[in-house]
Amino acid sequence: MSDGPRHTDSVDVERPLEVLRVRAFRLFWSAITIRAFGSAMAGVAFQVLIVTVIAATPFQIGVMSALSVLPYLFLGLIIGALMDRWNRQRTLILTSLGRAVVLAAIPVLLLCNALTFWTLAAVVLALGTLTLFAQSAEQPLLPHLVPRSLLVPANARLGQSETVAGTAGPALGGALFNLLGAPILFAVEAVIHAISAVLQARIKAIEPAPTPRPQGRHLGHEIVEGMRFTYGHRTLRPLALSVHTWFLGNSIVATIFAVFVLRELGLPVWTLGIALAFGGIGGFLGAVLAPSIGARMGAGHAILLGRCLVVLPWALLALIPLGPTSNTAVLVALTATAQFLYGLSMGIEDANEMAYRQAAAPDGIQGRMNGTIRTMNRIIFFFGALAAGGLATWLGYTASLGLAAFIFLIAALIIAFSPLRTARHEDVAH
Repeated sequence: MSDGPRHTDSVDVERPLEVLRVRAFRLFWSAITIRAFGSAMAGVAFQVLIVTVIAATPFQIGVMSALSVLPYLFLGLIIGALMDRWNRQRTLILTSLGRAVVLAAIPVLLLCNALTFWTLAAVVLALGTLTLFAQSAEQPLLPHLVPRSLLVPANARLGQSETVAGTAGPALGGALFNLLGAPILFAVEAVIHAISAVLQARIKAIEPAPTPRPQGRHLGHEIVEGMRFTYGHRTLRPLALSVHTWFLGNSIVATIFAVFVLRELGLPVWTLGIALAFGGIGGFLGAVLAPSIGARMGAGHAILLGRCLVVLPWALLALIPLGPTSNTAVLVALTATAQFLYGLSMGIEDANEMAYRQAAAPDGIQGRMNGTIRTMNRIIFFFGALAAGGLATWLGYTASLGLAAFIFLIAALIIAFSPLRTARHEDVAH
């Protein structure tokens, strides 16, 4: 992969510039940002529909959650391989249009009094599959929109948007649901995705044609090739193993944190909202700092810093004796600090990790490399989340958070004792 730009919009890359000045990326970022807000708002609306409109049972709610994950478990590797064959920009456009159509079906179903558990389940499954296609196309397309020197700032900008959307979107979605009602809100969501498709269609990017597939070679061979490349690469192997380990730890904290705050500490619901808001602030700050940290410390040390930081909040909550009798102000401060450090760590490492992956893998294997890592992450998170409830029952919430901190520490040590530790963005070579 060359260091020169592979996008078609003319920019001066000899001097530092704001990545949003690159027209192709500006359109890409705008499409992803409005879609992220739309998805965050829709997430709340879906939860309300599940609980109030179709009055789902706890089992049905569990089935609905599983349906959103199923495409990643069963189609992740296949779609990743297809993204090394298909035009990624065209895939993004079609998936945005597809999601617009699926979301537009919800108002129709509501107005026709035809929204049932099974119709909503079909909508959730379709949206999950289309989202997987979109995510699989976005990551390998980005290196065609900006020069390699701007991959970290570009990923940081995307991370900032996702953080803000994830923090503000649910509150906005809840307010609009009450103000507009479900049919109009989902119609707005459909329009948002249609606008995203228009923005994506305006991007000018040249993607190289895939190499012809040899006779007798099928998709299975290419999936295996992608896995061999990912786990055989000198620096991508420890990166993949570390992020898999991180997802195991994250499956525990993501599953039990809210229960820990509300039940173990006996705090009111509003305190959980404050803690999660501080997580969003930390994530945004981390994404802002990520480019300068990556440039100063190098990709490997920046990723390692994020991996080390994420150990602290959960070790803190596990080691400090806390309970319902503790001072409420102290409990709120500690849980908010834990979430802030958690978000900060992810903001720093995500942009540097994604940029390094995009620069380290040749274009012809980007989809399979990302698909391999993403699929394994989802599998680990899925089964880790299932086990987290049992762990909390067996060990208790505090010990479970301590176990998660230990797992996060292992993820950091994998980086610390590997060639990735000293890797720099500018030194990547295939």
